[in-house]
Amino acid sequence: MSQADLLAQDPVFQLKGSMLAITVMELAHNDLARLDQQLAAKVAQAPNFFSNTPLVLALDKLPEGEGILDLAALMAVCRGHGLRTLAVRASREADILAANSLDLPVLPPSGAREKPIDPTGGTPQPPPPPPKPAEPEVKPTRVITTPVRGGQQIYAQGGDLIVLAPVSAGAELLADGNIHVYAPMRGRALAGIKGNGKARIFCQQMGAELLSIAGHYKVAEDLRRDPLWGQSVHVSLSGDMLNITRL
Repeated sequence: MSQADLLAQDPVFQLKGSMLAITVMELAHNDLARLDQQLAAKVAQAPNFFSNTPLVLALDKLPEGEGILDLAALMAVCRGHGLRTLAVRASREADILAANSLDLPVLPPSGAREKPIDPTGGTPQPPPPPPKPAEPEVKPTRVITTPVRGGQQIYAQGGDLIVLAPVSAGAELLADGNIHVYAPMRGRALAGIKGNGKARIFCQQMGAELLSIAGHYKVAEDLRRDPLWGQSVHVSLSGDMLNITRL
């Protein structure tokens, strides 16, 4: 077997299941030509799996020595095979800047254990829900009075989070309870992160990259289509759907 044949068989990516029941494509090499070829082979084996499949592009394992990734071209390759990019997972500054320029949410590198999935085995089913965690210890509400900048992460453990200043794009708010933002909200807000489906999110001006309650979420692409984009909103969870109503 020639060196070219061996290279062609070297996997460029792995498809992995995630907690949010969406597909994560973890890139191992910056080689869009081989990615296109190998995706085409996967589509031929399981075309139904690749029909409008929501996707997170994981770029945090790419080797540093393989150059700058053309994120727009990568998304076009994925789109050509039916994969719809919702967000990217990145740690390199160039990849984060590229995602921001394309108005894509940027997720931090994941420490979660993800298992490779085989699309030829049929459409993957969401993983079973984790056992209900013990009720978190109730702690005082955390109040933030200064602007939250891009790259900052603020967590209210065991209680609610109240922010009285603007939240910039790239910032992340997390709370075991509710999240209140009494200012423009342009970052990510994740309430009830330990499974509290009764948690709520309140935004004075919704311009968020991502809103999530108990693991159920909407990204900026969905939020912008909502008639309440840019207005005061109340976000709650009904079943597995986020409801956005006027505040």
